[in-house]
Amino acid sequence: LSDLGFYDGEIDGVYDLETEGAVRAFQEDFGILVDGIVGPDTYNAIGLGPEDEIEVPTEGYSIYIDTTNFTLTLNQNGSVINTYPVAVGAPSTPTPLGDWRIIQKTLNPGGPFGTRWMKINVPWGGYGIHGTDNPSSIGTAASHGCVRMYNEDVNELYDIVPLGTPVRIVGTTFTGRILRPGVEPGEDIAEVQRILQMLGYYRGDITGEYDSTTEQAVMAFQRDFGLTPDGVVGPKTYEVLFRQRDITLGDTRP
Repeated sequence: LSDLGFYDGEIDGVYDLETEGAVRAFQEDFGILVDGIVGPDTYNAIGLGPEDEIEVPTEGYSIYIDTTNFTLTLNQNGSVINTYPVAVGAPSTPTPLGDWRIIQKTLNPGGPFGTRWMKINVPWGGYGIHGTDNPSSIGTAASHGCVRMYNEDVNELYDIVPLGTPVRIVGTTFTGRILRPGVEPGEDIAEVQRILQMLGYYRGDITGEYDSTTEQAVMAFQRDFGLTPDGVVGPKTYEVLFRQRDITLGDTRP
């Protein structure tokens, strides 16, 4: 925390009020539950240290994650060893695309992390590959950006790949078309209707059509959440809609 600029006190090994305050500040900045407790989320977001301390392994392993098809493929020297089903980030909290490396491995982190955790060096937030206590989510876009695996699969992967293993994540980032009266019907409109219905704003049928009932529900939602009540579902309205859906479902899982 001192290296990251959150703690100015003496390094004394005592978890005092100053340390707790630094932890809370760190949690707030990284979007972690602000409770002053260093649990798995906080521990893994802090990480082990500078990533340049971790050497690139010589075993030839690499990981390829396809967020569109919900798969993780383990390769060695260009040959496929195994392909596993995974869950990836929800549209509002997408899994970060790009080329990364494994910089931390943790046994039995527990809770939503399942039986294994492998942190990747995304410079914002604490992203990683881990197990799950919600196996029914595998094969869907359900996480807050991490890649979930069945526990038996992540155990196998954990035992094979060393620190420094390259991880390539590919897929399609969620942009979301702008929804307003007159747009073509679609599943994106149906999903907005479902969320608004769950939140108590929409009482019509799930039709996938952006009709006046849907527009009025969007405007009511926008007014309640401090958004411009124009009845148009753009990036900000999408963001708040998905966040309120997650809060309502109690989904704060990584």
